[in-house]
Amino acid sequence: MTEPSAIRSPHADRPVVLSCAGLNRSFGGLKALKDATLDIHEGEIFGLVGPNGSGKTTLVNVVTGFYPPESGTVTLFGEPITGLAPHRIAERGVARTFQNLALFKGMSVLDNILIGRHVHMRPSALGALFYWWWAQKEELANRRMVEEVIEFMQLQDIRDEPVDVIPLGLQKRVELARALVAEPRLLILDEPMAGMNQEEKEYIARFILDAREERGVTVLIIEHHMDVVTAICDRVVVLSYGEIISQGRPQEAIGHPKVISAYLGERAAKRYQREAAS
Repeated sequence: MTEPSAIRSPHADRPVVLSCAGLNRSFGGLKALKDATLDIHEGEIFGLVGPNGSGKTTLVNVVTGFYPPESGTVTLFGEPITGLAPHRIAERGVARTFQNLALFKGMSVLDNILIGRHVHMRPSALGALFYWWWAQKEELANRRMVEEVIEFMQLQDIRDEPVDVIPLGLQKRVELARALVAEPRLLILDEPMAGMNQEEKEYIARFILDAREERGVTVLIIEHHMDVVTAICDRVVVLSYGEIISQGRPQEAIGHPKVISAYLGERAAKRYQREAAS
C-alpha cells in the first residue's frame, strides 16, 4: 500500500464530502467490492482507476444508491446515506454521468440539458393555478441556469440541434452539462472521455477543471486514460477484483508494483520493473 504521506489529500484541511467505510458487495459468487474504504475532500478531483471488471462502477453505483452494500457505510456531507434511493441522494447534491451515453435521442441539446434541472423542479396543482405569479418565476430561474451552463460548456452554436446528430465529443459535453445544471456539490463521472480523440479529451479535462474552480464542484471520476488521471486528479484509488490495492497521488499510486501487476500480469510486470531499473 502507498505510504501515508502520499495518501494524504492536498485538500485534507477541508471537510470530507464523501466517505466510504468497509463497503462489500457481491453478485452471486463474484465479490465485486471487498472492504472498500476511501474519503474524498471538498474541492478534490478524485480518480477511481483499475482494469475492466475491477469494481469501479459497482462502487459508484453503491454510492449513488443503485446497489445497496451488503455491509459498510456511505456518508455524504457528514450524513449517512447508505440504502437511500438514487433520487434522494441526487436531492442531496450528487449528479453523475454514465459510462454509456444516456441522452434522449430525438430531443434537442437544450431539452436534454433542461432535464438535468428536474431535482429542482417542484410541480404542483397550486403552482399551475398561479402560474403567472409563482410557477413562471421558477421556470425562468431554471431556464437561466440552463443557459448559463450552455455558455459555460460552449454549446451555444448547437443548442437547438437534435442531440443524436452531433459528434460523440459534443454529446459527452452535453451529458456533462446536464449533470452541471443540477448544481451538484459532488459530481461523479463514469468514463467521460471514452471513445474520444486527444483534442476532445483535452476539452473535457479543461471543463472538469473549470467546474471545480468556478462552480465549486468536488469530482469523483472513473477514467482509463492515465494521461488524463495524472494531469487532473489530486488523488487516485486503484481497484483490482473489488479491492483497493493502491491509493495516493496519481504518479505514486499508479506506479505501485501491485497496480502494474494488475494491468500487465505478474510476468509482464516483473519484466517491466527490470527494464525500468536498467
